[in-house]
Amino acid sequence: MAIKIKLVRSLNSVKKDQAATAQSLGLRKIGDVTEQPDNDATKGKIHKIAHLVEATKA
Repeated sequence: MAIKIKLVRSLNSVKKDQAATAQSLGLRKIGDVTEQPDNDATKGKIHKIAHLVEATKA
């Protein structure tokens, strides 16, 4: 199983650790979509930047 993650808000003016979390998921600019494995580490990252992304099961 995988999770599709899409960046829907800008990384400008967010905390450095939140921007780093988005970058670690492969999200650089608005509209970027990536598929990540459905595990606890990925879910924790999504939870940290939930206000910036949309996540759906792939």
